[in-house]
Amino acid sequence: MNNLTITNLSKTYSNGVRALNNVSLEIPTGMFGLLGPNGAGKSTLMRTIATLQEADTGSITFGEIDVLKQKNEVRKITGYLPQEFGVYPKVSAEFLLDHLAVLKGIRKTKERKELVETLLHKTNLYIHRKKKLKEYSGGMKQRFGIAQALLSNPKLIIVDEPTAGLDPAERNRFHNILCELGEHTVVILSTHIVDDVKELCPNMAIINNGEVLLQDNPLRAIEQVKGNVYSKTIKKEGLEAYQQAYNVIAERLFQGRKVIHIYSDSNPGNGFVPIEADLNDVYFSQIFGDKSLSGTA
Repeated sequence: MNNLTITNLSKTYSNGVRALNNVSLEIPTGMFGLLGPNGAGKSTLMRTIATLQEADTGSITFGEIDVLKQKNEVRKITGYLPQEFGVYPKVSAEFLLDHLAVLKGIRKTKERKELVETLLHKTNLYIHRKKKLKEYSGGMKQRFGIAQALLSNPKLIIVDEPTAGLDPAERNRFHNILCELGEHTVVILSTHIVDDVKELCPNMAIINNGEVLLQDNPLRAIEQVKGNVYSKTIKKEGLEAYQQAYNVIAERLFQGRKVIHIYSDSNPGNGFVPIEADLNDVYFSQIFGDKSLSGTA
C-alpha cells in the first residue's frame, strides 16, 4: 500500500495570505480526517494534492509518484470531490456519468455501461438514474459526486467538506460509502465537523492558519486531554472574565446561560466540575486553547 507523504509544503497567495506554512503529514491507506475551521488551509491543501494549484515550496509523494511534478500520473489515480461540486441540471445522472467516463478515456461502450451501472448501485442512485440532476437532493448530489470520483478506480480519494448541510440519514449513507472505500484506498476527508472524523477516521490531523497543530489517532488524542477538561455554567456577561482567568477552550449557550469548558492541569475549583473529554475538546483545545497544548504526536 502506498502512503501519501507531504513534506514542508507552503503556499502564499498574491494578496499576502499564507494558506500553508511548512505542512508535513504522513497519510496511510484508510480514512484520514483533516480537521480545521473555515479558512484554515484545508481546501488549499486538498487542491494542491489534487494538482489543481501549485505550491511555493515543499514536496508531495504518493508511493513512487512525485505529485507536484507528475501531474498526469496523479490525475489517473485520483478521485476528487471538491466542496463546491457543479452538475449539469437538465441531464440525468446516468447520462452525465457516462459522459464523464468518456472524458476519462473509457471508450468501449459495454465497459462504460457496466462501470456506470456499478457506480450507481454503489452510491444507491441506480433507481434514480433517469432523474434530472436538478431534482436531486443535496445528499444525492454528493453521492453522485462520489460516483464520478470513482470512475478511474482511484488509489487516492479526496473529499472536501462532503457532509456539510446533509440531513442525518444522507450523512450516514455517505459515511458508509467512504468507509467502504477506505478499506483499500487512501481517503482524505477534509471537514470542520468533528463527529465525522471521530466516527470514521483512525488517523487525523488538525490544521489552522495553514499549520498542522496535531496529527494523531482520535482515541489517543482524546486520552491526552483526559482528566484535564472541566465545565461550568455561568452568566453570559461573565464570559470575558472567565476567558481572562482560565484557558477556555469551548463555550455554548444552554437555556440562556453559558456553558464553558476549560483545560487545566489541576482541579480549578470555583464550581468547575471534571467532564469526560471527547474529540471536540481536543479540537477546541488546539484551535482556541493555550498554544502550549499544540504539537504533533
